[in-house]
Amino acid sequence: MARKQTSSTKAPSAQSPAPSPQDLESPEAIAVVDDILAGVGLTHGTRSSRRGSWAGGERKPVGRKKAEAERAAAKPKQRPLVLRSPMLDRDGLIHGFSTRQGGFSRVFRPGLPAGYGDLNLGFTKQDDPELVRQNRSAFLKALGASGMQGFGLLQQKHTPVVRILNRPKDAQDDFLEPAAKLGDALMTDVPGILLTVQAADCTPVLLFDPVRGAIAAIHAGWRGTLARIVERAVGTMRLRYGSDPADVLAAIGPSVGPDSYAVGEEVRHEFESQFAYAPELFHEVYESDPIRDKYPLLFLTARAPGHSPIGPQLHLDLWEANRRQLLDAGVREHHIHVMAEDTAADTGRFFSYRAEQGFTGRMMAAIGLAAQPAKGDESKRRSRSAGSR
Repeated sequence: MARKQTSSTKAPSAQSPAPSPQDLESPEAIAVVDDILAGVGLTHGTRSSRRGSWAGGERKPVGRKKAEAERAAAKPKQRPLVLRSPMLDRDGLIHGFSTRQGGFSRVFRPGLPAGYGDLNLGFTKQDDPELVRQNRSAFLKALGASGMQGFGLLQQKHTPVVRILNRPKDAQDDFLEPAAKLGDALMTDVPGILLTVQAADCTPVLLFDPVRGAIAAIHAGWRGTLARIVERAVGTMRLRYGSDPADVLAAIGPSVGPDSYAVGEEVRHEFESQFAYAPELFHEVYESDPIRDKYPLLFLTARAPGHSPIGPQLHLDLWEANRRQLLDAGVREHHIHVMAEDTAADTGRFFSYRAEQGFTGRMMAAIGLAAQPAKGDESKRRSRSAGSR
């Protein structure tokens, strides 16, 4: 038995010709569609497309939805990656070493996929300051330091200057602004202050005395290492806070590694004038070149032996240099953690001034004593605890 047509129009038979576009757009056909939509509560003409919302065959967000889409596209798909040392994993202590992952900056790697960016924490001339502020906010949150009340920030110039923050007002109150003071090391025993140093190959060193409750953050490039800035910092902690170096815990963070850090003979001479163990800090590396190895005659020079640029390169081990300074200052060997993360060998995770020929961002090492609750808050907490007993 043939089915009864539920519509007011007849179904086209197999012999009927296909409807033309004019038939589909006829008032009768539109009326049929309107009847169907009205049956579910929709009225023809109540929704219209906004101008500019269609392009390339698909609807584009406009107005409020456009702003929401732009914010979603700008938000990094990666969270900031913060490295931590097990040596400094202590209650009441906040610390971490940033990487380049999980930020908003794209100037250094414009070819990154959409939603990915670098976590540049330095106000470099190449980057947008507003993006740096967004990066710093993201880093602070990832570090778990949003409750900090003051910040130790420095304009670093490879000096041996150690600055002491005795009071909260000695620190900057805005982490999102450039540093105002010169120096290459910071220390304090005041809770609620986050000490920071920036690096992009130089060695960041963090110190913590759990007995005296003192902390330090140190930036040690080869010049700072030569000036014994790490030894100075430990000595200053001892002088200022009465710290016993045997109690001090130390973490040496990501920096250029011994296999990547080629230096000149003048650097070796400088270190030999300061450290008896200097020969242990240098080693020679011969970098093989397939073309040079296959056609050695093409690279012969008329210079006397030893005066040609051809030959092994001299490399410096800043990790070991700063570890030895800590030992000489009295820090126990088992209280020193060298993270052994080579920034120049892994530019996918780290900024490297040397490997990227200066066109790079800055990472940050940070350490702080967790802020203590105010007296009023503490008394309220105690009264609530007593009332619940």
